[in-house]
Amino acid sequence: MSKERERAQQRARAKKAEERRERAVRARRRRTVIVTAVVICVVLALVIVVNQLDGDGPGEGASPTPTAVGYSDPDDTADTTGTADTAPTTEAPGYDAPPPPSEARNAEVIVQTSQGDLTLDLDADAAPQAVASFEFLTEEGFFDGTSCHRLLPSALLQCGDPTGTGTGGPGYSFGPIENAPTDQIYPAGTVAMARVGGQGDSMGSQFFLVFEDTPLPDDAAGGYTVMGTITSGLDVLRQIGAAGTVDGSSDGRPKNDVIIESMEIT
Repeated sequence: MSKERERAQQRARAKKAEERRERAVRARRRRTVIVTAVVICVVLALVIVVNQLDGDGPGEGASPTPTAVGYSDPDDTADTTGTADTAPTTEAPGYDAPPPPSEARNAEVIVQTSQGDLTLDLDADAAPQAVASFEFLTEEGFFDGTSCHRLLPSALLQCGDPTGTGTGGPGYSFGPIENAPTDQIYPAGTVAMARVGGQGDSMGSQFFLVFEDTPLPDDAAGGYTVMGTITSGLDVLRQIGAAGTVDGSSDGRPKNDVIIESMEIT
């Protein structure tokens, strides 16, 4: 290989790296705007609740009692416009459409989190739609700086929502379901896509990481797209599960914050 060709390849690699950094910066800026908007909405909602309690409640200091959260499937907080149990919410701004499945490739992804590192192997042959989207968002820096918002302590950790609320996504959705297990058992080490209950075309950016063999019954749409496996880091996920949720429930936000610091395709 000539020196001129080597220099050209080096320049091309440097340009691509710079483009990735710029996309990551833009993604972080979008997430900042989204989170700020969510916080404002939450504050306004609290003000309304307090005002209602002051007017109609039994006395000073009255406050609503939170309802218990039971075991639920990953669809309950998927990243589209709503869930099976709640009214639709506004989607986070993002991209217009997912990449074509033809762009998917078998790859390894290194996930650096605040609790430890994970390695994922993506299977483009088994789930080309999901893998193409996941790789696109990873290269865009979409997941960097996001929190894993949902934990089932004996089963799985759910991540991929840029707002950290369970309702955010990339601005697009896709389907149908790919590579769902026929026995409805998701083995430890499974990487799968979350979605809205009963809607097979509602996948976006949220995904879940299974760290113990877990039965997840099919719903009207079927099961959940399995797009890869966890090849290292199950011990990290099990430690997160052992710490439990913030409120001690069997389904809620992790007690120990899990922040995705970076994701890189190797």
